[in-house]
Amino acid sequence: MDIVTREFFQSALIGGILIGITAPLMGLFLVLRRLSMIGDTLAHVSIAGVALGFLTGVYPVAVGLVFALGATFAIEKLRKAYKTYAELSIAIIMSGGVALASLLFSMGKGFNTSVSGYLFGSIYTLDTIDLLLIGIVTVIVLAAVTIHAKELFLLTFDEDAAAVSGLPTRYFNFMISVLTALVISVSIKIVGALLVSALLTIPAACSLVIAKSFRQSVITVVVIAELAVIGGLLIAGVWNLAPGGTIVLLLIAILLLLLSARGKFSA
Repeated sequence: MDIVTREFFQSALIGGILIGITAPLMGLFLVLRRLSMIGDTLAHVSIAGVALGFLTGVYPVAVGLVFALGATFAIEKLRKAYKTYAELSIAIIMSGGVALASLLFSMGKGFNTSVSGYLFGSIYTLDTIDLLLIGIVTVIVLAAVTIHAKELFLLTFDEDAAAVSGLPTRYFNFMISVLTALVISVSIKIVGALLVSALLTIPAACSLVIAKSFRQSVITVVVIAELAVIGGLLIAGVWNLAPGGTIVLLLIAILLLLLSARGKFSA
């Protein structure tokens, strides 16, 4: 357990704990609104931004963040264009993100090894700038959710009623998307773009099994995510395993245990 005292592991732990708050919190709103695939979409678009960052010599996470925010605007525009088939917007943007990323990979073969860290996570390489960015995003997300808790609750469970009551639903829909883009952009270096959606959705899936109210769900998603992040990092550190994959597999194990305990697997 000497690894716990090492600086790189402590940085990983701090970053993981912060993401363990924001990612499942935003994921809960997405899952309850049946928009969980947005996480995957923004993660793939972010990777295209990361690749461009390496290609141009600009801080990759910052470029990935710009791309994710751009994708958020595009998704909202397409959702308005295809009101009856709103999920098409997610599929279109995801396809574009994957295509652009593959194009940028082919243009900069020399940085493919570096980009792979963002695909599968490289939490042990977090530096001061990464932690500062993660901390800023955490503060923004917590402030937004705390200030607009009632509005987000109403929007999540009955958007039509929220609109009738005069709530600016477009503004809050966009706010949720932007906050999600921020969280995903700073999360991909921790668990990787291919696994980030698990941190968004699996804690929410766990809360649907055991939580009896929205407030309980908020607490549950954060507690489960933190257990998985801290436990996954410790297991990965001791056994020399991939930390991102270990965290996600631990989340899945927790979900399976909860489902089994509730008899959800019974015939």
